[in-house]
Amino acid sequence: MSANRAAFRARLAAAAAHQAPCVRVPLVLDALTARMCESIGVEAGYVSGGALGYQMAVSEALLTVSELAGAVTSIVRRSALPVIVDGGVGFGDPVHVARMMWDFEAAGAVAVEIEDQVAPKRASHHRGVEHLVPPADMVAKIRIAAAERRDPDFLIIARTGAVRHESYLAALERLHAYTAAGADAVMLFPGTDEEWVTAPQDLPVPVVAMTMMDTRPAVQWDELGYAMVIDPMSGQVAAVNAVRDLYARQLQGSRGDDLRERGERYRELGTLAGMEHLYDIERRTTEPGT
Repeated sequence: MSANRAAFRARLAAAAAHQAPCVRVPLVLDALTARMCESIGVEAGYVSGGALGYQMAVSEALLTVSELAGAVTSIVRRSALPVIVDGGVGFGDPVHVARMMWDFEAAGAVAVEIEDQVAPKRASHHRGVEHLVPPADMVAKIRIAAAERRDPDFLIIARTGAVRHESYLAALERLHAYTAAGADAVMLFPGTDEEWVTAPQDLPVPVVAMTMMDTRPAVQWDELGYAMVIDPMSGQVAAVNAVRDLYARQLQGSRGDDLRERGERYRELGTLAGMEHLYDIERRTTEPGT
């Protein structure tokens, strides 16, 4: 796992130095999706607290560190895709951040994102009600996070919401402090086109964008200098819409015009999930000759 983290750190650094394209990271909540992403050339996946909270219908604010770590473990167990995990507000004060780091590192994540909202996190952050902690409180969390990781290549991404709630300059000040405390990369949410352009030049470590990846062409992310862009929402929205539309049509009694294709795709799931390896074990043991 250390080699996987070291490779990801190097990949991010290359992107930040304009020596490689921006790393584009979609939402990944399960091993099947991770394996699918690998098959099409995705370089890393994001376990989003917001998306997992929606998936469980409880809100990110009510997730436990064990639930997020479990999601990471289930992906890493069956996929080599590097996983970035959403640490939210660190699940409490600095001692809770320490436990979070132990669990996420043991689960196999290559990076964790920590943000500077209040703890416990509010469910209402989904509707834009957010409260930031004083910078010193976040600095303390970042310092503990850096101290508690065993693998120095386990990346810490510090996220701030200060552009919206304070100012762009305040966000830069916070992120400089978080970097000094041990953050390896930073994330902010620029409000203007000018801020989107200048942010990667205004900060001393790789800058990560969080938005729908196709809000800009891939080449533009590279030109702007973003090391990574994380899309925490598009996959979940697309999946829910597709399933809802299918089930609604079926309940209405409509006969699908894609039945053959759907059946073929279903049979492909076994290959995608890695079933052939399990079948081979059974052929050698409990199911010889099959």
